[in-house]
Amino acid sequence: MKSILNVQTKSINSAALILGAASLASAFLGLLRDRLLAHQFGAGDELDIYYAAFKVPDFIALILIMGAISAAVVPIFSQYLVRSREEAWDFVTSLLNVFLVFLISVSALMVVIAPFLISLVAPGFQGEKRELTILLTRIMFLSPIILGVSNIISGVLQVFRRFLATSLAPIFYNIGIIFGILFFVPKVGVVGLAFGVVLGAVLHFLIQLPVFLFSGFRYKAVFNFFHEGVKKAVVLTVPRSLGLAASQINLIIVTAIASTLAAGSIAVFNLANNIIFILINLIAVPFSTAVFPILSMRISENNKSEFLDKFYSTFRQILFFMVPASFLFFALRNQIVVIILGSGKFNVADIQLVAVCLGLFSLGVFAQGLVLLISKAFYAAQNTKTPAVVSVVAVIANVFLSLIFIDLLRSSSGFRELITNLFSLEGLNGVEVVALPLAISFSAIFQCFLLLALLHKKIGDFRLREASRFFIKIILISILMTVFIYFALEMIPIYFRLDTANLFGVFWQTVLSSMIGILIYLGLAFALRLPEAQIISRIIRSTGQD
Repeated sequence: MKSILNVQTKSINSAALILGAASLASAFLGLLRDRLLAHQFGAGDELDIYYAAFKVPDFIALILIMGAISAAVVPIFSQYLVRSREEAWDFVTSLLNVFLVFLISVSALMVVIAPFLISLVAPGFQGEKRELTILLTRIMFLSPIILGVSNIISGVLQVFRRFLATSLAPIFYNIGIIFGILFFVPKVGVVGLAFGVVLGAVLHFLIQLPVFLFSGFRYKAVFNFFHEGVKKAVVLTVPRSLGLAASQINLIIVTAIASTLAAGSIAVFNLANNIIFILINLIAVPFSTAVFPILSMRISENNKSEFLDKFYSTFRQILFFMVPASFLFFALRNQIVVIILGSGKFNVADIQLVAVCLGLFSLGVFAQGLVLLISKAFYAAQNTKTPAVVSVVAVIANVFLSLIFIDLLRSSSGFRELITNLFSLEGLNGVEVVALPLAISFSAIFQCFLLLALLHKKIGDFRLREASRFFIKIILISILMTVFIYFALEMIPIYFRLDTANLFGVFWQTVLSSMIGILIYLGLAFALRLPEAQIISRIIRSTGQD
């Protein structure tokens, strides 16, 4: 086991394969986690408590830890390692100690002011529900401390190209939460979820620790707050953390709004959001991450032409995969939610609301994917300010739209009638929650177009008109694909005699309908001679040769 974890990945392709496989495994465990949560609690008060309590520790972990790792540890450690291995380890030791003291201090402060934080995050919670949320929040503030250390270790292991251990860490994090659902919750109730989160953080750390020690780390009690590398890490961390903060504040505000709606609204929103993020994590994140160093290199070489060409080709690739995937999720939203969440206390009304939220999320998921790419283009040009400012504007737009849509759904307006009739929500309580994903989709589209306009102004023409024509083509063939999917949904149960009242029948109905839709989409893409379709052709040919 030790020798396997210590293997150094020699090539980019093999590293991408490991990370991609781990991403799929982590996504699967995330879906299993959500299914177990839905089965155990349904969309009610207890799951609302968990998601609300999770928000603040998660916010701290993301803006401090992820900001530091992505912006600081890897480049600075690499620089020191080229000069001297001893200097590199001195930097890591100082950073770990300083960062650990900082995280413990911040977490301790947050534990003390947890009641105030929950008043901000979930102003609609009262009495026992509020007190239980405060308790879970305090327990889960152990996780940012552990994850802080663990993610610094991840950064160091990435420099040594030991990707297996780092890719396993998120998987073990989900395993810890699943363990909490299965074994802690039956003994201590919803508080067991908080213990599961802490266990997940511990496992995230432990799976990497042996490889970290094998790489040469030896702990020293050195607290050099003025170490040159530590100061540089802080400088690099701040802008990135501010950018991450905007998107996380957006989710916290949405949670606060959801807490004032019907019981279960926070759970409904989060469950749908988790499902739609599968598309972002499997399509947009890999493409934007892979192209980022290339864009950075072209900017450093002052090669604007190749920068724009590479950006444009990646822009098209994300659209080529994201747009049909979003149509697919919209058409199969009910079946997807039944397969992933439909068991135990998760009732028909819960399924309907999550499915509608998933459908409304899918309207703007292509824009969320493109925002990642466009932001990377700005970062490559060493411009972190523009994406951060646009993120703040998008948050304001989202809050404004959320409140408007909620008000329209609460009144006896034509808008409420349209939504309830379109998605068959007549007679359901808590319909107002669907305003939240609708607002996020509109604000994401606004953010995407604003970033595109600013990038066009600052960087230059990346064939925006040509991209618009391509987008229209993709929309049209995705619509045709969706028509065939709806037809398949009706005919497949009849032809194959599937009972869609049980999970087995729904599963095969979904799989076969998806396959038909994908084949139709690819057939139309080849017929239109879209270059992106050749990616699929090359993959099939290479697989056949293997």
